[in-house]
Amino acid sequence: MKALMFITGRGIGGDAGIAYNILKSLEEKYNMTSKVVLDNSAQGLLFKKHDMNWLTTPIPAAGGHAASKTKLAKAGISTITAGIKAANLIRKENPDIVIGVIGGGAVIGCVGAKLAHKPSIGIVSTPTDTKVCSKITEIIMLPEATQFTDTPNNSTKNKVHRAYIPINTRIINGDEKIAKEKMPSNYDPTKPTILFTSGSTLFDKMAQSVRIYAETNPETNIIVIGYPLNKQCEEYIDHPNIINLGYVDWINDLYKIVDLTVTTDDGLTLHELISCKIPVVIVIGVKYGRYHNLSSVFKGAMLETKVENITKTINEALENIETIKLNVGKYSKEVLDSPDKIGKIIINKTKK
Repeated sequence: MKALMFITGRGIGGDAGIAYNILKSLEEKYNMTSKVVLDNSAQGLLFKKHDMNWLTTPIPAAGGHAASKTKLAKAGISTITAGIKAANLIRKENPDIVIGVIGGGAVIGCVGAKLAHKPSIGIVSTPTDTKVCSKITEIIMLPEATQFTDTPNNSTKNKVHRAYIPINTRIINGDEKIAKEKMPSNYDPTKPTILFTSGSTLFDKMAQSVRIYAETNPETNIIVIGYPLNKQCEEYIDHPNIINLGYVDWINDLYKIVDLTVTTDDGLTLHELISCKIPVVIVIGVKYGRYHNLSSVFKGAMLETKVENITKTINEALENIETIKLNVGKYSKEVLDSPDKIGKIIINKTKK
C-alpha cells in the first residue's frame, strides 16, 4: 500500500514532525510506504535530516487558529487553484490513500483527493481545516481543535476520530547519565531542575518568564532551550542563573533530569512531556496569543499561568509535584499509543 501525504508549513517544525511520526508508524507497523508533498517554498529540513526526498505543489495556508475573515477569503481563492494542481499530482502518483496533515496540508490534500476520486483522511487541528475536511472525508481531530473535548456528534456526514498528537515513542528512552555529562559546570544535580521551552523557537513571553523566575530562584537549575526569536529574547536569557542550551538534539536524554517543564499549550513538545510523565506549567498566549485550553484535555496534569504570575505558579507546582505526576501518568500510555491508533484508522480507511 502507498500513501501520499500533504503537509503544511516549511517542513521544519511541529506539523512536519507530526507527519513524520505518522509516516513512520505506517511504515513500521503496517508496511505502508508514504511519499511526502510539501509547498514549493518549503525547506524540508526535517525530511532532509532523515535523507528523505519530497514532491512539491502549492499548499497555501488555510487560515490557522486565529484567521480573520479577509485571510480566510484569500485562502479560499488560492485553495481552488492549489486543489486542482494537487489533484493532478495525485492522479500521477496514484496512491491508495491521501493523507492531509493540518491546516493547508489537510485542506489541499483532501480537496485534491476528492477531485482525483481517491480516498483521503484529514489530520486536523484548526477551525478551518476541521470545517472543510469534515465535509469531504473522515477526519482525525487533534487536541488543539476547539471541538476536541465536545461530545461526539454521530450525525455528521463523515466520521470524526479523536487522537492525541502522535509522538516519536523513542522519546521516553533517554539516558540520565548522558544528559548530566552534557550539562555545563553550573548545573547542580542536587537541585530541582526546571526546563523552559516553547519548541524549536524561543518566543518572547517564554524568554520573559525564564528571566523573571531566574532573578529570584537561584536554588534551582533553570534550563532554557530553543533558538531565540529576536535580540530581545537573547537579552532576557542572558543571566547567571539561566543555563541556556540553545538547540539540543538530545532532548530524550535531557527529559531524564527534568523535574518540571514550563512550556506552551500546543504541539509535540507538550505531548512528549506527558508521555515522559513530566509535570507541566503552561504559559498562556506565548505563540501569537493563541490559547488551546489543553488543560481541559489533560486534567490535573498541568497548571496554567500568565507571565507575571510565573514564579507563584511554578512554586505552587513544585509544592504539589507528586499529585501532578500522578495525573500526568494517567495520560502517558494513551499518548504513546496515539501513532498506532492513527495508523489503524488510516489503514481501515484505505481498505474501505
